[in-house]
Amino acid sequence: MKTIKVEALTKKAFAPYGEYYNMASPSGYPLCGEIHKFFPDRVLANACGNVGFSSILVKKPEKMIIEQIEYHTTTCELIMPLNDDMILHVAEPSAGKPITDLTKAFIVPKNTLIKMNACVWHLAPLPKKKEELSALIILPECTYMNDCKVVNLTEEEKFEIIL
Repeated sequence: MKTIKVEALTKKAFAPYGEYYNMASPSGYPLCGEIHKFFPDRVLANACGNVGFSSILVKKPEKMIIEQIEYHTTTCELIMPLNDDMILHVAEPSAGKPITDLTKAFIVPKNTLIKMNACVWHLAPLPKKKEELSALIILPECTYMNDCKVVNLTEEEKFEIIL
């Protein structure tokens, strides 16, 4: 089984998949009031209609063996780990056929909002340290029913993520 070593999250390394911003340590020019600093529009996402704000809880597996992946053809997906750093695996769009040899895995610091572009392969984020990861998922309403292509990987396509 192929292995994928987790790497640090950097703007350059993550650029083919989307963008991110650390919401707990904002940077850049803020709009300031007497008692506040507002950091607007740090991550942009387009949604035509309702947006769903959902929770996901993911248990830490003994081994991070990935047997399924998914993508959304018409929308980006936003994920933010709330209680732990998370491990996120991604691969560039490939016309609906998984090419897991091109998969990357990143450590996403807690409170960092990730935006994955449409068609980027991924699945649930995984906890780095805690027994269970709690994360926020932001998608257009009912994406999980209307625009979610899940693929079961063959034995040759499966991979293990290692720290």
